[in-house]
Amino acid sequence: MTEQKNIANPGFEGLGISASILEVLKKMELATPTPIQKKAIPVAIDGKDLIGVAQTGTGKTFAFGIPMLQRLALYKGRGLVLLPTRELALQVEESLQKLGLTLGLRTAALIGGEPIGKQMQVLRRNPHIIVATPGRLNDHLKRKSISLKEVKVLVLDEADMMLDMGFLPQVKEILSHVTHTHQTMLFSATMPVAIVRLASDHMALPVSIEVAPAGTTAEHIRQEMFIMKKEDKLTHLEKLLKQYTGSVLVFARTRHSAKSLTRSIHLMAHTVAEIHSDRSLDQRKKALAGFKAGKFRVLVATDIAARGIDVKDIELVLNYDLPDNSEDYVHRIGRTARAGKKGIAISFAMPSQSKEIRSIERLINKNLPLTKFAELDKAPAFTSGRRKKGGFSRPKSAAFAGSKFSSSSQQRPGGQNRSPWQRTEASARSGYKPGGERPVARAKQDFGSRTNRSR
Repeated sequence: MTEQKNIANPGFEGLGISASILEVLKKMELATPTPIQKKAIPVAIDGKDLIGVAQTGTGKTFAFGIPMLQRLALYKGRGLVLLPTRELALQVEESLQKLGLTLGLRTAALIGGEPIGKQMQVLRRNPHIIVATPGRLNDHLKRKSISLKEVKVLVLDEADMMLDMGFLPQVKEILSHVTHTHQTMLFSATMPVAIVRLASDHMALPVSIEVAPAGTTAEHIRQEMFIMKKEDKLTHLEKLLKQYTGSVLVFARTRHSAKSLTRSIHLMAHTVAEIHSDRSLDQRKKALAGFKAGKFRVLVATDIAARGIDVKDIELVLNYDLPDNSEDYVHRIGRTARAGKKGIAISFAMPSQSKEIRSIERLINKNLPLTKFAELDKAPAFTSGRRKKGGFSRPKSAAFAGSKFSSSSQQRPGGQNRSPWQRTEASARSGYKPGGERPVARAKQDFGSRTNRSR
């Protein structure tokens, strides 16, 4: 019976993973690979170059981490993972340590905000995998405190964000220091032209894997949009913090707004921490660790942390301010409903933000249920979803006056667009109980001493 079940649903056992790594996954209680893991791991274990496109929170770290550990154990050399932000680098290093510490894995995180001398000491221990941000890695290359000649597996993670942040010249400089005989894996939530060019210049016949189109949100996120005046936001925030009892991640547009929100939430008698560019690396580490451990119930963050927060069982993501671009909306709400769990995403929008709401809906291909505490400003109309000079037009039968509004979020058939001011009244809300996180056992062994067993 068990053998038949494994054939029908092989789990990690059918992906070519070594017995020692399978044992680690079993101890972590990971039985079923995510779609990106199921498709990417066998390809990467074979040593092929890979381009993976997947939404945030789908397990991309283990999709490249498992093959990287296995190939380094077999063929030696060093692994290099490039990421755009400090938070992401620390999260990835933490995940890799959980996966490889019992196998003797040594890692080093090279990120800004930490003393470079301390990092040089870590490099002298000859780490198997280096996790780095482009700026700090280039600093080490200029100091000649590191060589990339031994890199056998290179990963560019969150590549689209790296380009958005202007890191392309630094990434190209780093690639020039890596030998041609290496495997490259590139993971991204979207695939802009610049990334396609980068892949064509530095990858050899890469296998392309896409498990979800750009703008796809996690299946179990319930999304809502609240329309209100700016001066009413704090009142509604306080109500939501009373209504939902689990952990809450609040996104603000600027660091100044994040600071102000943190003070206000503290005055509401909630435990709260903040992450933004005005906080030191040590302060950001402590805030994130406290949020993970439950010391802080609420974490206020700017978009600098939208892809760098990997915390289990966040009940509610609240966009106190809408993001500057719709892509960041997807990354923000991707902090909840991770790994197939349920979550809630609520966004505060002002009456003047009809255009921003429409842009988000187009990207996610979904109509967001609206709850109106204020009327949306009159916006340009629609006709057949086509833009006309001077704005949009729409049939008179769909006019705003006298129309009734939908209360449910539904997929748009055939890519048709419905304007946000045609809907209101959100569906009823319900809470989800957050769970816990199991610690991972550690043991001191030489890396590779147990990974060379048969798969």
